Amino acid sequence: MTEQSPESAQFFLTTQTPCPYLEGKQERKLFTHLSGRRAQMMHFVLSDHGFRRSQNLIYRPACEGCAACKSVRIVVDAFSNARRHKRIRALNRNVTSSAIDARATPEQYDLFKRYLIARHPGGGMTQMSYTDYEYMVEDTPVETMIVEYRTDRSDGHRLAGVALTDLMPDGLSMVYSFFDPDLPGRGMGNFMILDHVDRVRGSGQNYVYLGYWVKGSPKMAYKSTFGPLEVQRGAIGWQRLTASELS
Repeated sequence: MTEQSPESAQFFLTTQTPCPYLEGKQERKLFTHLSGRRAQMMHFVLSDHGFRRSQNLIYRPACEGCAACKSVRIVVDAFSNARRHKRIRALNRNVTSSAIDARATPEQYDLFKRYLIARHPGGGMTQMSYTDYEYMVEDTPVETMIVEYRTDRSDGHRLAGVALTDLMPDGLSMVYSFFDPDLPGRGMGNFMILDHVDRVRGSGQNYVYLGYWVKGSPKMAYKSTFGPLEVQRGAIGWQRLTASELS
């Protein structure tokens, strides 16, 4: 088998499709496959250059005339809980988290479907079968885990949220997360990010990778509350997002 490296990898461009974040824009992605013994190394190198993993593919935006999507990460040792973060922690004080192997379960899938129907009606992912969900979770050549969030016994020990998370040399990368839409007002999505901050801090690592942030997109606004954030700036590397950029 020919071993893939960043230098030998073949990259491909998708066709243009409507941008899900900015009205009137078209998106296009540059991607390659992760395979072989060097998949983990490829993942680390390309992630450091702003790519994101989806199953056994890794991609980044390559849109004509637009560079709004910015890969961002939380600087954990500089992060401190704002008032809103303390409130979210208090609202979810009866929720505990546990890291398990990246294996799909019917319970997760049921929550996944309910989340999509409630939060993203009409989206393409709402058509995913259980087999599709299995592939999303398990079709990975890199080190990955599932973090499950459950309420305590007084609330039935119910599954409240799930995060699919990649283990990185310098922290954790949140690939995809979803939560119980029947638990409103808790900020569960934000709570899962706070839990990942705690996990990274407890391991002595540095970053929580949040994927892409798009200024001006309401869907992405929550990410800006977890500063300080660093943004990947191409050849320059990672730099702090300034207050003027966030405003």
